[in-house]
Amino acid sequence: MRPPPFWNPDGPRTSGAVTRALLSPLGWAYAAAGAWRIARTAPAPAPAPVICVGNLTLGGTGKTPVTLAVMDAARALGLTPAALTRGWGGRLAGPVQVDPALHGAREAGDEPLLLARTGLTVLDRKRVEGARLAADLGADLIVMDDGHQNPRLEKSLSLVVVDGETGWGPGQIFPAGPLREPVSAGLARADAVIVMGPDEDYQPDLARLGLDALERPVLRAWLAPEAAPPEGPLVAFAGIGRPQKFYDALVRWGGQLVETASFPDHHAFSRGDLNRLSDLAAAHDASLITTEKDWVRLPGDVRSAIAAWPVRARFAEPARLTALVEQAVDAWRARR
Repeated sequence: MRPPPFWNPDGPRTSGAVTRALLSPLGWAYAAAGAWRIARTAPAPAPAPVICVGNLTLGGTGKTPVTLAVMDAARALGLTPAALTRGWGGRLAGPVQVDPALHGAREAGDEPLLLARTGLTVLDRKRVEGARLAADLGADLIVMDDGHQNPRLEKSLSLVVVDGETGWGPGQIFPAGPLREPVSAGLARADAVIVMGPDEDYQPDLARLGLDALERPVLRAWLAPEAAPPEGPLVAFAGIGRPQKFYDALVRWGGQLVETASFPDHHAFSRGDLNRLSDLAAAHDASLITTEKDWVRLPGDVRSAIAAWPVRARFAEPARLTALVEQAVDAWRARR
């Protein structure tokens, strides 16, 4: 979904405040229902350590790149990780191993396809059977992409990812704001917080985020491209939680951006969309470029004409992330 303007605390203050006030009772009900579900659900034992990479808000914070970084840290420790995802936007309920050669975005969703390009990935909307399938396929560590509000499966380590610039928005629960639950409740279940910034020089305002006195590790990370943007004029398009982050990054890393086109998160691109994008690029004598996550949702016959710009999560102190993974695995093994 595209964030509505009233979720922006720096937007039109009067109309936004009124809209949020009118919707806040629905937010309280949403939060109460989530809290009741978490309190009443007994997590199923996991067949391997489970590291959950989640967030407290709707929209993009960088969970999937962080999931990939956690899997890389696990491999560095000699482990065999598997990504576990619910497959948002796809038809499959699972449990099923995601295979990019067999599954498209309509079946599996974009994030599972992106994860499956780098390693073992299992899709399961309810997560429990998916964790068992991942273990049966040889995984000795399960990395859950999203699921901080999913209480069904026992977790060994819960990482909460937050965008350092947008933070918690206006601090209100959906639909009045982007929060999935109250910040205090979500952080109480977290073992560490990862603050995502625009680049390695960004220093987040931890006091503004309410993290300055948090008695849990706070790690700083950012998204960095695997290569510089292509040369020449570029028309960028994206259907992610915050398309502007993608456009800003292209410019920051030297891209010659001449036009942009934004779509809702997880947008299924139609032929009409692609024709309009092609015409827009032709009008500017430019090339089309999109995110890796959007690229996997494109029809196969147009992918060769559109550049994907992959990014990866980088950590200011990568050893701290590796240590958290190792400690979680050791603690899980000690309990067995």
